[in-house]
Amino acid sequence: MIEEFFGRSKERVCRGNNETMKVAELNKVEQEIRMMEEFVQDFRKIARSSKYKEELLVEKFKRKMNRVIQRKLMKAENRIKTNKLKRK
Repeated sequence: MIEEFFGRSKERVCRGNNETMKVAELNKVEQEIRMMEEFVQDFRKIARSSKYKEELLVEKFKRKMNRVIQRKLMKAENRIKTNKLKRK
C-alpha cells in the first residue's frame, strides 16, 4: 500500500516536472536564423507535450518567429482585417 502511494506520487511529480520542462523549452525555442521548417518541427515536438491550449500555442509561435517574418505576418493580418471591414 505504501509502495503504491509513493509510486503514484512519484509518477505525478515526474509528469509535472516533464510538463514544466516542456513549458521552459517552449519559452526558450526561437527561430532566429533557422529555416522556418526546422523551427516548426522543433516547436511542434515541444508543444505536443506542453499541455498548452491551441490559441496560446499560436501566440507563442508567432512571438518566437524571426522578427522580420513577424512583421510581414502582422502586415498581412492587418490587410486581411482591413479588407474584411471594407466588405461589410
